[in-house]
Amino acid sequence: MTPTLVRQHPPSTGATSRADLGARARDWSEIQERMLVPLYEAVYERLEVGPATRLLGLGCGSGLALLMAASRGAVVTGVEPASPERLALARERLLPETPGTRARSRTRLAEGTPEDAADAGAPSYTVVTAFEPIGCLAGDSEGLADLLAAATPLAARGTPVVLVGWGPPERCATSSVLRVATRLADPLRGAGSWRPALRDDLEEVAQRAGLRPDGSGRVACPFGYADLDSALKGLLSTGLFDAAIEKTDQAQVDKEVTEALHPHQRRDGTVWMPNVFRYLIARTP
Repeated sequence: MTPTLVRQHPPSTGATSRADLGARARDWSEIQERMLVPLYEAVYERLEVGPATRLLGLGCGSGLALLMAASRGAVVTGVEPASPERLALARERLLPETPGTRARSRTRLAEGTPEDAADAGAPSYTVVTAFEPIGCLAGDSEGLADLLAAATPLAARGTPVVLVGWGPPERCATSSVLRVATRLADPLRGAGSWRPALRDDLEEVAQRAGLRPDGSGRVACPFGYADLDSALKGLLSTGLFDAAIEKTDQAQVDKEVTEALHPHQRRDGTVWMPNVFRYLIARTP
């Protein structure tokens, strides 16, 4: 299994660079995105993703999950409506323009909706993934319903659609750090804004999208970082702390997140937070 501990990362250039969307997308790509590699591997193995697969990745980020599917022989399409900066990094990975570098054939990437990436006359998708975890912040699944509604008509009947959520807080060490985000964003209601993942979160999203649940699983995805600075950069790159930064300031968020990370720091300076994520496989009608 691919290791999740980040042993090297670019040196920190301060709070200004963290506020820059391009730099933060790079932090996501180089530090945080790989934390879910065990999840990607488990899902692809269970669904037997391979040369016969046409995969659509919703919220594909900087493309690591797509790259892993493509390495299995799958034809991949990705859409990223929330971050053009992450999508630009996905293009570098999957559609490189460097002379002498071979782009992956039939790969399509688009900013926006699944329709924007659709290839007229192409066969239907046989796997749809939504790997962005939900279930740690109130309302964090709202945009997913629209993406699923747009993707369903492009998939073959009975196509597996993979949804991902955070596991229960007692099995997700990162939950204690995420509480900082909601407390700073809304001091009066912070405790209510953060909520633990509920058992049927994913099933409810699937039901609203008209999908039929057909199995689930849990995967351990520890978050491992070289040091506190790497952990801070990786977590801030998720976007989960944006509201807290707007409500307070970058320095305050950096300080309180770093303090919340201290209990997870090992003697050698690395930061290790065991987490469990749950995935649901639902089928298109």
